[in-house]
Amino acid sequence: LWVAAAAMAAAAFGVTFAGVVSSVLAGATTSLLLAFILPVSLPGPISSIPARLAGWGMASGAALVAVALLWPTPMREPLREAAVAACRAMAARLRAEVAYMSGGKTAELAAARERATAESAEAMRGLSRTFLATPNRPTGLSTSSRTTVRLVDELTWLDAIVVHPRQHFETIQVNEAVIGVKTAAATVLDRGADLLAVTGGDPGALRAAYAQLRAALARMEEDATGHLPVRSLPAATAAAAGTAGGRAGEEGAGEFVTSLEPSFRAQEVGFAVSLIARDIHLTAAAERRSWRKRILGRQPEGLPGTLAAATERATSHVERHSVWLHNSVRAAAALGLAVVVARLTGVQHSFWVVLGALSVLRSNALNTGQNAVRAIAGTVAGFAIGAALILAVGTNTAALWVLLPVAIFFAGVAPAAISFAAGQAAFTVTLLVLFNLIAPAGWRVGLLRIEDVALGCAVSLVVGVLFWPRGAAAALRRTLAEAYTASAGYLTSAVDFGMSRCDGCQPEPEPAPDATRAAAAARRLDDAFRTYLAERGAKPARLAEVTRLVTGVAGLRLAASAVLDLWDHADGDGTGDRTAARREVLGTAERVQGWYDDFAARLVAGRAPQEPLGHDQATDSRLVEAVRHDLRGEDGNATATAVRMIWTEDHLDAARRLQEVLTSSAPAVASGTVSQDG
Repeated sequence: LWVAAAAMAAAAFGVTFAGVVSSVLAGATTSLLLAFILPVSLPGPISSIPARLAGWGMASGAALVAVALLWPTPMREPLREAAVAACRAMAARLRAEVAYMSGGKTAELAAARERATAESAEAMRGLSRTFLATPNRPTGLSTSSRTTVRLVDELTWLDAIVVHPRQHFETIQVNEAVIGVKTAAATVLDRGADLLAVTGGDPGALRAAYAQLRAALARMEEDATGHLPVRSLPAATAAAAGTAGGRAGEEGAGEFVTSLEPSFRAQEVGFAVSLIARDIHLTAAAERRSWRKRILGRQPEGLPGTLAAATERATSHVERHSVWLHNSVRAAAALGLAVVVARLTGVQHSFWVVLGALSVLRSNALNTGQNAVRAIAGTVAGFAIGAALILAVGTNTAALWVLLPVAIFFAGVAPAAISFAAGQAAFTVTLLVLFNLIAPAGWRVGLLRIEDVALGCAVSLVVGVLFWPRGAAAALRRTLAEAYTASAGYLTSAVDFGMSRCDGCQPEPEPAPDATRAAAAARRLDDAFRTYLAERGAKPARLAEVTRLVTGVAGLRLAASAVLDLWDHADGDGTGDRTAARREVLGTAERVQGWYDDFAARLVAGRAPQEPLGHDQATDSRLVEAVRHDLRGEDGNATATAVRMIWTEDHLDAARRLQEVLTSSAPAVASGTVSQDG
C-alpha cells in the first residue's frame, strides 16, 4: 500500500510539474495520469500485465484511427494567425502616422491615422484574447512554438511605444531620418507577416527589409549627432538650480531633450521591430529544417536546443512561490492520499476514488469545495438517470449497445456545453451502461460510484484546505512583486553595462544572470495570472487593471534589452570625460529601481504604492551640461556616445512613466479584489 501511495504521489508530481515545460504535456496531464491511476488502483498479479498492455494498445489504436479518419481537422495555430494580423495592423498604423507627420497634418490624414489606430488596437486585443484563452501558456517545445509565443510580448511593447502620448512634440518638425526608420519598420512588419503566414517560407524579403531598417537606424543616429544644439546650450549647472539662471538652464535642457524625442521614439520602434523580425526569421528557419536535423535536434543559430529550453522552463519554477510548483505538490498529496483511502476503506472500483480526487482538485480550497459539491450532485443525478435506464432495458445487450454511444456523446459534450456537474452526470450514466455490458450488475454499481466519488472529493477538499488554501490571489501579488523587482534589477544592470561601454575601457559582462532571473519571474507570473483567471469567486474590480500590471513587466524587461542593444556594439570614441554624464544616468537608474523595489514590497503587503517619480528637470540639466562640456567631437557636434547616453536616460524615463499606469492599477490587486470585467 505505501509503495503504491508513494509511487502515485511521485508520478502525480512528475506528470503535473512536467506540464510547465510544454502546453502539449500540460494538456495531456489527465491522460498520462490515468495510465498510472488505473493500474495502481487495481492490484493484480504479474501475469495480468500482458493482458492489460494489450487492452491499452487496442484502445490507443482505436483512438488513433478515430482521430485520423473521423472529421480530421487541419492544424491551426490561432496565436500565429493573431500575430500575423497584429503585425499587419501595426505596419498600417506606422504608415498612417508617417503620412500624418510628413503630409501637413491635414484633417483627412488625421482621420486615416485614427482609423489605423482603432484597427491596430482591435488586432492587439485579439492577440491578447488568443494568448490568454488557454489555461496554460500556449507554447510547446517545438522551435516554432517557442519563437511565436515571444511575439506576444514584443508586439505588446511595440503597441505601447506607438500609442505613447506625443502631444508635447506634435509641433516639432520630424526629420527625414526619423520618417525613414518608421517607414522601414512598417515594411519589416509587413514582410514578417507574409513570412509568418506560411510554413517554412523564403526569408529573403524579410532579410532585405531588415537590412534597410538597420541602415535607417544608423542614418538616424548619425543625423542625431550632427543636429544636436550642443554649442548653443546655456551653461546651467546644478549649482545654479533655484536661481533664474538655473531655471533658464533647465528650460534649455528640456528643449535639448525634446529635440531628441522623435529620434528616441523611432529608435524604440526600430528595436522592437528588430526583435519581431528576428523571431519570425527563427520560426521560418526552424520550419525549413530537414527531417534529419529535426530528429537530431539541430536548432537555428541563436536559439537554445529543446533540452536547454525545457531545463530553463522547469528550473524557473523550482521556487517556493511558484503557483505551478504549488499545484504539483497539491496533486501529489491528493492522489497519493486517495490511493491510501481507497485501499484502507476496501471500496469496490477503488480507482473511482482517485479519479474523483483528480476531477475536483483546484488551486484553492473554495474552488475545490465548489467542484466537490458539483461532482457529487452530478453523480447523484447521473445515477438516477442511469438507474432508470437500466431498470427499463434490464440485461438487454442490444439496447445497452445502442445507449452506449449516446451516453458517451453526452459525456463528451456536456462539460463544455452545459456544466461540470452535467458532465459528471453523463459520465456516470456512461459507466452504468458500460459496466452492465461487461459484467451485468444492475443499478447498484451507481451507488458504489457515488460512494467512491464522495471519498475522492473529500480527499481533495482536505488537501485543498491544508496546501495553500488561498489559491492564486495571494500568489499573483507575490509573483507580480518578484517580476517587477527582477525586471527593474535587469534594467539597472543593463544601464551599468552601457555606462561601462561608453569609456572604451574593459566593459562589464552583459547581465545574462539578471536577464535569466527576470525571464523566470515573468514565466511564474504568467502561470499565476492564468491560474487566477481560472478561479471562480466574487471579484469586484476590473481585470483590465490586472492585465496592465502583468504586461508592464514585459515592457520593463524589453526596455532593459533595448538598452543592451543600444550599447552592445558601441565603443567609446575617446572624446571627452564621461564621468559627470555617467553619474547622472546611473543615479537615475538607482532611483527608478528603488521605486520599483518599494512598489513590489507594498504590493506584497497589500498597501497602496507611493506616488510615481516626477520628471527630474534638474537631472536633465546636469546631464545636458555634461554633454555640452565633455561629449563633443572636434567639429563641435555631439558624439555618438552622447546621443546613446541621452537615449539611455530616455529609456529610464519610459520606465518612470510606466509608474503612472501601475499606481492607478495596483490598488485593486493589492486589496485582492479583481473582477473579470473589462
